[in-house]
Formats: sequence, C-alpha cells, structure tokens
Amino acid sequence: MSSNQQIVEAALERIGAGYVFPGKTASIEAAIRGRLATGAYEGLDGPALCDAVTTHLQEACPDKHLRLLWTHEPQSLAPADDDGGQAAFLARLRAEGQGIHRVEQLKGNVGLIELRLVTTAAEGAGAIGAAMRLVADSSALVLDLRACLGGSPEGAAMWCSYFFPDDQVHLNDLYDRRTDTTRQFWTVGHLPAPRYVDRPVHVLTSGTTFSAGENIAYTLQAHGRAVVVGATTRGGAHPTDRHAVTEHILVTVPTARTINTVTGTNWEGVGVVPDVPVPADQALEEALEPTSRQVAAQPG
Repeated sequence: MSSNQQIVEAALERIGAGYVFPGKTASIEAAIRGRLATGAYEGLDGPALCDAVTTHLQEACPDKHLRLLWTHEPQSLAPADDDGGQAAFLARLRAEGQGIHRVEQLKGNVGLIELRLVTTAAEGAGAIGAAMRLVADSSALVLDLRACLGGSPEGAAMWCSYFFPDDQVHLNDLYDRRTDTTRQFWTVGHLPAPRYVDRPVHVLTSGTTFSAGENIAYTLQAHGRAVVVGATTRGGAHPTDRHAVTEHILVTVPTARTINTVTGTNWEGVGVVPDVPVPADQALEEALEPTSRQVAAQPG
C-alpha cells in the first residue's frame, strides 16, 4: 500500500468511527475507495492530496467540516496527545486576543465588535466581558462576523447570552455522536459585564463567516434578537474534531450537530441567510443607516 493510500485509509477510519451521521459513512468510504482504486491520489504531494480528498469527501457528503488539511506545523502522532485539536485551538486563541479583533465606538454612539474566532466560555469569559463592557453604554451595537472562521459552541452561547435579559432562553441543542447525548445550551445566568438588551443589534456576515460564527448569527436571528446584514454564510453547523494522520495532515471529523430551538434545524449546507442581503464589503455601511435611524428615534 502506498503512503497516500495509507493516509486516506487512516482518514476514513477516523470518519467511520466518529462522523455525526453514521448512516452516511458507508457511502463516503465507497466513494473515496473508488477513487483509490483508480489511482486518483497517486503521486500527489501533501497539499494536493488534501485538496483532492477534501473535494471528493464533500462530493460524497456535502459537509463543509469534512476535510483533509495540510499544516506546515508538525503534529504529534502520539495517542496521548490526540485531543481533537483543542490544545492547538486554545494556543491560537491566546495568540489572537481570544478572537476579538477590535472594539470601537462609532459615530452616533454605536458600538462595534469584530470577531475573527469564537473563544471557549472557560478560556474567554473575561475577554468577552471586557469587550461587552466597552460597548455597554452604546445606543446600538454592530457585531462584525464577516471574517469569523469558527470556534467554540460554548463561547457562541456566552456571546449570545449578553443579548437576552436572563438565563431563561433555551438557545439551541447539540447532539454528540460519541456519547449519544444531547446537550442543551441556555443563556448564561451570571456574566462578567452588563447585558445588552432593549437596544438594536446588527450582525454582519459574509461568505467567509463559518461554524461558531454562523452559530451566533443564526441564533440571534432565529430568536429575533438581531438583524443579519451582508452575504449568506458558508454553511458549516457541525462541531468538529481534528486528528493527525501524519505529522502534516489532519482529518477533520464532524462529531456533533446543532439543533436550533426555534427553527428545529440549523445552517448546515445552506448558510445563514441575511435579513438584509448586500455584498459583504457594504454590510457595515448598510447596517449603520437603519441603526442610526433607530437610535435617533429613541427617547432621551
């Protein structure tokens, strides 16, 4: 068996063991092994192999979290170090300000928070609170998720919690195949900064917005707490583990799926469809216009 065949087989083993929809794994394996049999992956270098297999995985099963990824940073292959990519994610959060790219006060007393990643609740509660404290006295808020690449469902629930008055809102559920359990996500009861209620919130999206970023946009939209402005998002609703199959190749395996309590479904494959569809680069300008009108109409 060639090295590329071994890589693909190892990836298929991980998918078969962990994919959130076990009924789909047989067709995924058949499609990829059919490509193996024709020699489709022979002679490809690492990045090209990852691109080819990812394309074929998503043709067989249109799940945008189902991928092979090339990484220049060597990964440990020791079983004890296989944590589904959590250590690497936490390190990235610490290096990138817990995903909070900027906080600004715009003209008209409009707050702006831009997220590039969604931190975990345990790791990032203080940073989320600091950002929300800075905009606490604004008259309206713009949450910019146009470059948000994903992150933690727990962190998404914490961000959303700030926009509801108490801990009585059931946001969504998360079914986990590994444990065959469903976890409920409710608004958090105790937050380190004031809640942001009774004021307009606009969420900006793009075709780049993904995963936990989509979670925030979809949840606030579904619960009627924010107006989504911009472009339809990428459509990845399945929390995912990452496993090293070589020092430089990871397989990403969706192990859970989100179920919104309002819609009964999620944004997988379809994305979050904005309330106000405009090109992403025009979303901030578009959001500020109605936000300014709403602020001006408020008493006092």
